[in-house]
Amino acid sequence: MSWIAVAGLLGVASVAAGAFGAHGLRATVTPERLAAWQTGAHYALVHSGVLLALALFASATGRAIALPASLFLAGAVLFSGSIFGLVLFEQRWLGPLTPIGGVCLIAGWASLLWLARAGAP
Repeated sequence: MSWIAVAGLLGVASVAAGAFGAHGLRATVTPERLAAWQTGAHYALVHSGVLLALALFASATGRAIALPASLFLAGAVLFSGSIFGLVLFEQRWLGPLTPIGGVCLIAGWASLLWLARAGAP
């Protein structure tokens, strides 16, 4: 599957999650849990855009994006997915996955420094 398709899938999932939070969860969860849900949806949506930009960058330059793209995808799934699971199912074991996802997102951003180096293949 192409990174553009992955970006599209993550975008679809994040917009659907945001809509579900705004319309389906508002009456059933606390405001704090709803805010957490919206944070998860927001981070997933932002990183779907980043994945799309990376895929377009790779297409235009021929540069490899596997490391940052994989880190962004893993981070979005772990960070946002664990928040969604915590809000919906209150499974406390999901809690440690959230910071792991956050570290993956930070590492993805840091790995962009590698792409920024001059003359890199």
